[in-house]
Amino acid sequence: MKRILGLDYGSKTVGAAATDALGITVQPVETIFRKEEKRLRRTLARIEVICSELEITEIVIGLPLNMDGTEGERAEKAREFGEKVGRRTGLPVYFEDERLTTLEADEILDRTGHAKADRKTVIDQLAAVLILESWLSRKEKEHGKDQI
Repeated sequence: MKRILGLDYGSKTVGAAATDALGITVQPVETIFRKEEKRLRRTLARIEVICSELEITEIVIGLPLNMDGTEGERAEKAREFGEKVGRRTGLPVYFEDERLTTLEADEILDRTGHAKADRKTVIDQLAAVLILESWLSRKEKEHGKDQI
């Protein structure tokens, strides 16, 4: 069985979510906070620990494409982050279109009655859940359920 980690990379936070041991369901894991975008050492170390503790075999990182599908500065930063994560963990890293996932996460939190003040701690985790669910769904459609 393989577990997959989903990451929502932001300038000051990284939301993390992971599949269960069967790779079927996705649960939020945590939000990793940092003070500056360029300071990634502790963030990468925490991701490495999460991968070890959860026995992660693959990583999916949200790719913030422009609305027209092109890649801009944020997508470039996400790809650079992905390279660093891959080097640090030794695991394969994939990217998934994350357009509107944070907006969708905010709408879900609205519908479920989460107070605005409490959202910062969970919105990035929920966005990571949505990114990973999207990737799993796309893979299932492309290859069939048994090949994920």
